[in-house]
Amino acid sequence: MDQVDIAAIQGVSTVDGAYALLSEAITINSNISDALAFATSAHVEQFRKSGEPYIIHPMLVASIVAKITEDEAMVMAALLHDVVEDTSVSIEEVKVRYGDDVAHLVGGLTKIDSIRDANLVSSSSDERLIVSALSFRKMLLASIEDVRVLVVKLCDRLHNMLTLDALPVHKQERIAEETLVVYAPVAHRLGISFVKNLLEDLSFKYVFPHEEQRIADYLDENYHAIELKLNAFQQAITKLILQNGFMHEDFEITSRVKHHYSIYLKMQRKGIGIDEILDLLAVRILVKRPVDCYKILGLVHLNFQPLSSRFKDYIAIAKENGYQTIHTSIFHESSILEVQIRTFEMHHTAELGVAAHWKYKSGGNSINLDWLNNLQYQNESVEDFYELIKNDLYSEDLTVFSPKGKPYTLPRGAVALDFAYAVHSEIGDSAEYCLINKERASLLSELHNGDIVGIQTAQEKITRCSWLDAVKTSRAKSNIRANCNQRIRSIDNRSGLLILVGILGLKVSRIEEWCHENNTIDNRVRLAHDIDYLKEVVNSYVHDIRAAGRFTRFLASHRFKLKKYNFGSLEIFSNQSVSDVVFDYCCHPKTGDEIVAFNQDGKAHVHHKMCKHAAKMMEDEVPMLFVRWRKERIFKYNMIVSMQNAKGALAGFLTYLVKLNIDINSIELGKEKGEHIQYCELEFQSPEGDLNRLRGKIEQKIKVIQFFRTDDAYRSK
Repeated sequence: MDQVDIAAIQGVSTVDGAYALLSEAITINSNISDALAFATSAHVEQFRKSGEPYIIHPMLVASIVAKITEDEAMVMAALLHDVVEDTSVSIEEVKVRYGDDVAHLVGGLTKIDSIRDANLVSSSSDERLIVSALSFRKMLLASIEDVRVLVVKLCDRLHNMLTLDALPVHKQERIAEETLVVYAPVAHRLGISFVKNLLEDLSFKYVFPHEEQRIADYLDENYHAIELKLNAFQQAITKLILQNGFMHEDFEITSRVKHHYSIYLKMQRKGIGIDEILDLLAVRILVKRPVDCYKILGLVHLNFQPLSSRFKDYIAIAKENGYQTIHTSIFHESSILEVQIRTFEMHHTAELGVAAHWKYKSGGNSINLDWLNNLQYQNESVEDFYELIKNDLYSEDLTVFSPKGKPYTLPRGAVALDFAYAVHSEIGDSAEYCLINKERASLLSELHNGDIVGIQTAQEKITRCSWLDAVKTSRAKSNIRANCNQRIRSIDNRSGLLILVGILGLKVSRIEEWCHENNTIDNRVRLAHDIDYLKEVVNSYVHDIRAAGRFTRFLASHRFKLKKYNFGSLEIFSNQSVSDVVFDYCCHPKTGDEIVAFNQDGKAHVHHKMCKHAAKMMEDEVPMLFVRWRKERIFKYNMIVSMQNAKGALAGFLTYLVKLNIDINSIELGKEKGEHIQYCELEFQSPEGDLNRLRGKIEQKIKVIQFFRTDDAYRSK
């Protein structure tokens, strides 16, 4: 892919100039020439706000599309994308003249405009755009059947953003906000990173002009220093690569500064200044073969000190959208640089995403979009859209068949349970085992191209929470996660009831009756994990009994007052004596696992919440105890700080950490040359689990650059 020349596109103001760019991007054959002539005729009396002939816009959109893909139908659709919406031309006329495929794409593009009109608030309204834009984005992805339509629309929006200066200020702001909320996330969703980055940066200067200007000013002021740092590292790594058997033609090195909106987001998320962003400077090394990526990685790590916490191998374990790159960060002189290593082919995929690997069906003009239909949106925030909604479009995929010969396309690495969910959610939920090529196999068996897969189901739904990381598709993951959440809620509901049985000494039926009478039935799950609420419910029951005038003398003995018992890392709350804790052999939960406890002969028998034996005891209405892990557990952290390169500075800092009850596991110092500041990376443990509180205490002594919990599986850097 030749990179889209943004400056050239912005510099075009004539039809001849637009034609020259289009002819550079793609050979203008008879079909494209006819579509161009037809669009020119349809838009002949139309002009843009800038005063330019309208036809320049579709011509430049078509040029951008042609840079991304040589798909002729997409280029023609780009030329014709506004004729149905803005002129008297009908979709039937397009179909007769250019065929079903082009008409299908033009119809999809026209449909987007109708969805937009239906979902977005009017530009004359003072109402905030964000809510309606989120609705528009959801409808967009749910209703567009061909991903090529989205790609053309992204190119259309990119050119609109490049020419936004011609519109009034209030329209600039709203279109830019719409782009940030709708189109940039869609480009991210499709893996087209260069379009996403351009859309974000172009929108950023209209939505947050002051913040964008501050970042631009900083980068301008530090331009020479940044260039020197990048050039110095490029020269050093180039020399190193050439000395170790590579030829000049075997690799390519480029450098960049993180794009503006990405810098802004990182500053906002981490509450830091631009000078504290660790991956502000990056170098990308492209090689020919995957094995060469690891050779380069070895050279980098052997010759430059790496930051161990910032290493990611997305080649061995690719992201779900097919992205493959090795990420590492290293100290070089007075700076930290991010180094990305990938092959030329991986770079092509990383830049173009879905457009890099069109996967055509037998008809030759239709793309398999099952992955798009399988999305389930669980949160509507922009950030969660970026981070949580992953796709199933891999750089490579495989086709397997049902016993009746129906084909299913799955990502490489998919297991039989992914296939079961691809067939139907109910099949996946009740799958018991599978037959692969007529031989019985586990549902976790990895599938291969051409396999014939049959699924045998059970009578009831089977919940498999521990399998969440074993499946590959978002459909399987979302269903398993939903089933697990439902199962845990059901267990908490039952255990909350049996905890009351243990405290009050009543039958289950009587407590259920009281819960219904007092409208606590819906909150019963809280009884299993909220000790304050449990005490509140017990006190409420005692109050009701006293109000009724029954057992007053009996209640005066404080029989129902809960006492806390500590056993190692566990806390038990009970109104009865608890002499010991027993971990039964059947499940023996680890520290931090979801647990339940049963009161048997004055001892707390602790089980994993998912344990089958525990489920049987709940079924038998065995009285339960309130149990939880004590808060005084040890938490693990990673931290990078900047400190004065002065005698005694490190010793003083470490002494301060000891006073905070911090136990250091490892420490690495950045090697600085002639600088007053050096970076220090630490791995340590602390009984303090509140990350922000601990960071605040440490920052009283030193400047913190990066700080996160390494035992938090859900953290995001």
